[in-house]
Order: sequence, then C-alpha cells, then structure tokens
Amino acid sequence: MNKNIILSNQEIEHKIKRIAYQIYETFVDEEEIVIAGIASNGYVFAKKIAEALNTISTLKVSLCEVRINKQNPESAVNTSLSKEAYANKGLVLVDDVLNSGTTLIYAVRHFLDVPLTKFKTAVLVDRNHKKYPVKADFKGISLSTSSLEHVQVIFDENGDSYACLS
Repeated sequence: MNKNIILSNQEIEHKIKRIAYQIYETFVDEEEIVIAGIASNGYVFAKKIAEALNTISTLKVSLCEVRINKQNPESAVNTSLSKEAYANKGLVLVDDVLNSGTTLIYAVRHFLDVPLTKFKTAVLVDRNHKKYPVKADFKGISLSTSSLEHVQVIFDENGDSYACLS
C-alpha cells in the first residue's frame, strides 16, 4: 500500500504549539492542569504538548499516562496518576488519532468518576467519521477519509515525526 504523508515533522510541531496556546487560553484561570495521554502515541503527543505549555505559560502541568485495552475498551482503564492527583483540576485527554471514537469515549468515561474543574480533549488527527458522539476540542487536522484508509502517526526516537494515510 502507498503511504501519503499528511503531516510533516515541521507541521506537527506547529500543530503542537497551536494546541498548547489553545489549551493555555482555555485554562488561563487554572493554576494547575493535567495532560492525560492515551498510551502509547497519545502519551507521546501529550508529552510534547506539556513541553510546549511549559515554555509558553505559567501553568503547572502534570502528565498522566492513560492505559486502555483498545481490543476490549470496557475493561478497566489505568492511569499513572491516582484519582486524587487530578481531582478538582482541569484535565485535557490527548490521543494521536480520533478514529471511531471508541478509545476516547471509554477514557472520557473513566475521568467522569472524579470531579474536574474543566475537561477537554485534544487529538492530532480527527478522522471525521465516528461511531460514538465524541469530539475533539483541540485538533491538529481534520480529515474526511474512507473506512478502508488508515491514519498512522509516527513519533520517531530521534525527534522526526510524521503522519501518513495509507
């Protein structure tokens, strides 16, 4: 199958910076926020957003890794932070690609058990055809794709990232 680059490394860096500014504007009244990334690529994307936020804002940013079984999303969701660590704070749930919405909706459900001051979602790529009524508050790019097409985000160890459609 042929791979088409839809976002280059430089474009991803621009999207990260823009999303960080949007998050800062949304949470400007908060002292501390939690950036919760869905393992594995969502967490990498969350770390990059947190780094950008730390350079542009005075917000205290805590990172949280969200582990969800994508083959069985009804099973328990685990987080690297305890519920007490994110209670009564603003939280942004982050994933790399919003495809059917299944992963995001089950992760959202997990966080609804705890009182939050504000709750938003962020994705790098929104595929525009969802199974569940979930939306991304902050998104890098929206794509109308067929169900046969696959979007993949690559975060390389040496810092070279890209998103492709195959």
